[in-house]
This record gives sequence, C-alpha cells and structure tokens, in this order.
Amino acid sequence: MSKQKNGASRSILDPSRPGFHILMAIVVTAVIFILTILFLRLFTRHGREIEMPSYAGRSAQELTQHGRSEGFVFVVNDELYENGATPGTVLKQNPLPGEKVKRGRKVYLTVAAAEPPTIKMLELRDLSLRQAQIMIESQGLVLDKIIEKPSPYENVVLEVLYKGHSIAQGTPIKQGEKITLVVGKDIGDLPDSDSTNTESSVN
Repeated sequence: MSKQKNGASRSILDPSRPGFHILMAIVVTAVIFILTILFLRLFTRHGREIEMPSYAGRSAQELTQHGRSEGFVFVVNDELYENGATPGTVLKQNPLPGEKVKRGRKVYLTVAAAEPPTIKMLELRDLSLRQAQIMIESQGLVLDKIIEKPSPYENVVLEVLYKGHSIAQGTPIKQGEKITLVVGKDIGDLPDSDSTNTESSVN
C-alpha cells in the first residue's frame, strides 16, 4: 500500500509526466503573487494613515528637493501673487493640513510668485458702477477712487483712469494696481450745481 502511495507521489512530481510543467507554473505564479501582495502591504504600510502636516510658509524648492524625508512627494502646480508673501514659499497645499493620508503620496503646492501677473484691462466704460466694481475685483485690481461727473447717465462708468490717465481696453496692467472710475451723476445730486467733478476714495 505504501509503495503505491510513494509511486503516486513520484508520478506527480515526475518531470516527464504530462502536465508537470503546467502545475509548476501555477505554483510559481501563486508564490510570486503572494509575495508581491505582502511586499506591497509592507512598502505602503497598508491601512496606516497619518495626519497631513501644514507646509505653509516653507520653501517649495527645499520641499521638492528633499521632501522624501518628510514621507511625501511634493509637486509645484501653481503660482499665486500675494502681497507680503515671500516668493517661493508655500501658500496652499493639497491635501489640506489635518487630512488623513498615507505616506508616499503626492502633495500639490501653490507657491508665492515673485511679482503679480500681467493681465489685459477689460472694458468697463458704459457699465454700471456695481458691475465695474465686480469686474475690477475679479481681475485682481484695486478700485482706489470714484470721481462723480455731471451726466444724464446716473452711476454709469464714463472713463477709467490709471495713474491719472485714461486706460483703454486690452492695455497690459499688473494685478494689484489701483484704478479710478469716473461715473455719471445727476447734476442736481452734486453738492454744488456749478461744480464739475467730485472725488471720493474707496476703502
């Protein structure tokens, strides 16, 4: 009986037996698959998460060059000008500070630009004062003053001034620059009916 069992096991492991190589391939594949899963779980620390630190104010160059010591891969994907911010430092990050993340993931950084970007001036003439204010804000410009000028077109923008001079649509201008609007005002509503313009600063 034992001789029969030994013979059967030897016949299974016999390289000359039909199907032996297929069986060995299946076994080797299964072993490789199991080892791969174990390695990936160990490498990524499967199931373990940490709290994302805040990198605001840190040097983006330092993080992208030596950030692996922090356990993450840092990528600069945007620049934004912010008055008073040190150029090259981190303003925003994704994932946000406090989020639960795994080590080794990518962290996308928004970095402070050295100077404001240049944009093209939009057409503000013939718009209402409110519409013009919204567009100025959306462009990143600053409404510095409003000059009221006698006109039948109440609260309509008659002219746009930059550094005391009229600025046309499409003129290059840097974000953060100050703009003055000349708007129409009913003569009867002005302090003196014989005056031409009144000026007010915008806080």
